[in-house]
Amino acid sequence: MTKSIIISGPPAIGKTTVAKQLALEFGLKYLSGGDALKQIAKEEGFQAEGDDWWDTREGMNFLNQRAQNSEFDKKVDEKLIDLFNKGRMVITSYTLPWLVDNGIKIWLDGSHQSSANRMKGRDNMTKEDALDITKKRYDENRALYKKIYNFDFGVDKSVFDKVIDTDNLDAAQVTEIAKSIVKELL
Repeated sequence: MTKSIIISGPPAIGKTTVAKQLALEFGLKYLSGGDALKQIAKEEGFQAEGDDWWDTREGMNFLNQRAQNSEFDKKVDEKLIDLFNKGRMVITSYTLPWLVDNGIKIWLDGSHQSSANRMKGRDNMTKEDALDITKKRYDENRALYKKIYNFDFGVDKSVFDKVIDTDNLDAAQVTEIAKSIVKELL
């Protein structure tokens, strides 16, 4: 397999879980767009460590700073486009599906409630806090990507090969559906 795969969707929907399993299944390299953005945060002096760093006070401060300077995102996206075009990658990214024309693009869809349930268990927080965070991150992402690239994150799904509704499915079920989609689109 030489194509790259993009897994996108709202915050805490299960992108990383699915992407890592696809990378294992098809012998591809996994890369997180969030990790690439964390690298830039580190270059800016932030202590960007851990999967839940975005939801810490420092992570939120970086996201606020990032909202004022679109160069952070553009720099990450240029790097991701280059890696994606080399092939043999599974990348989680909010923006990449709208920025490339090739490969396999899958959107993981689901309610804020479903995302909050995942975040609650993953990050050991209350469901109310998780719901507030997922809604805030989704709305901020939507506004940011509209401003930078003029696409409707989470609304315009026309760029995707497939959309998987993750509500009422566990991670293993979503992963199996994603694997069958990739096999179909190879």
